[in-house]
Amino acid sequence: MTFVRLLSRTKLYWGLIAIFLIGVLSSPVTSSGRNIFLSSGNLLDVLRQVSTTGLLATGMTAVILTGGIDLSVGSMMAICSVVCAMLLTVPGETPAVFLGIPAVGLASLLVGAVVVRFIFVNIEKTRAGVANIRDVQLDRTRGTLLPAVGGIILCALVLSFLLPQVQTKFGVFGVLLVAPAVGLLFGAINGVIIVVGRLQPFIVTLAMMVTALGIARLTAGQNNAVLPVYTGSNATADFDVLRQLVFGIVPMPGIFFIAAIILYSVVLRFTPFGRYVYAIGGNEEAARLSGINAGRVKIVTYANSGLLAGIAAVLYVAQYRQGKPDAGAGLELDAIAAVVIGGTSLMGGRGSLAGTFCGVLIFGLLSNILQLHNINSNLQLVLKGVIIIGTVLVQERNAYDVLAHLRLTSRRPAQRETAAEERPSRETLSLTMGGKEE
Repeated sequence: MTFVRLLSRTKLYWGLIAIFLIGVLSSPVTSSGRNIFLSSGNLLDVLRQVSTTGLLATGMTAVILTGGIDLSVGSMMAICSVVCAMLLTVPGETPAVFLGIPAVGLASLLVGAVVVRFIFVNIEKTRAGVANIRDVQLDRTRGTLLPAVGGIILCALVLSFLLPQVQTKFGVFGVLLVAPAVGLLFGAINGVIIVVGRLQPFIVTLAMMVTALGIARLTAGQNNAVLPVYTGSNATADFDVLRQLVFGIVPMPGIFFIAAIILYSVVLRFTPFGRYVYAIGGNEEAARLSGINAGRVKIVTYANSGLLAGIAAVLYVAQYRQGKPDAGAGLELDAIAAVVIGGTSLMGGRGSLAGTFCGVLIFGLLSNILQLHNINSNLQLVLKGVIIIGTVLVQERNAYDVLAHLRLTSRRPAQRETAAEERPSRETLSLTMGGKEE
């Protein structure tokens, strides 16, 4: 491998190192000469602040790899934050209970059925000695009835734990079950409509963004209502564990973000599901013809995106001690920007979660540098937009073409050769024009 190729393959990490060095060199210093950017408090704040966007970007990466997009993650996070805050502070029959309990029941039913069926599939795979799960054939009992019973049992166990809390404030574990389940439900609805209705993901998730925002406001009781979590007798002190430092160093939201990146990276890299995601993004029709159930894979990716939005909502409520309908406003664009900066193609089929991790950190460090220099917030948005456009141009390899179009450089040699091959020869023109040359 040549040095140039190695440099090209690692350009994302060099970008992260470059933005870090810019932060170090341009950082203001305290009166004692201490570099503010390098202080542990500042760097930990960066990790804490990017964790929410990072969780959204993690789910968004798989969605974009399939060639789709999810504009509703911000609104899903908002409704989950409202549900989370209401369950923690408002005892009794709240709208959050009517929304959350059915979501948990449906999610546990599906999870139980899938787990039981997965067990039977692998037992049969071992017994029959086949290498591919697609070659396994299950009878009606093991393929349908027993998985359904397994799902019902899991659903009953979960509801028996949650229902006694309906008339009181929910505990931390109960909230951790309900809020992500609401996000999972909304994400699954996105996927089902896209697949069954054969609609563009942009349209469906845009409609869901508006719908979820409206439901969040209705659930909260009034527009943009702020639901404080830690006030007076409504305080749920146990929930504070989600904003503490692990080992006194790493903030808890950062642990969730890093764990999600590692877990989803393993799934995408080492499991058939991950290969299906890349195959669908590369060529969905070819993937379908090769036997991949593209619809099911896409529904799972959208459901996972909603699930991670629900987890991000729980961490948001823990950090800011409140839930509100506009909690995730604009975060869907930050998540998409981080994914694109991380090298994932908006056309699908190309990218990685390692790139998304770097993209989230680059985006967070850039925001931190601008804030340290007290750059106007509106100007920050402009600079971020310019950086995103420049990144997309470079990653889609169109920057050279743009410069050539502006006559700042000549066309690429390979392009010139292709153009020469495609250009009809003088003899061909003569034949096409009936032997008459102008």
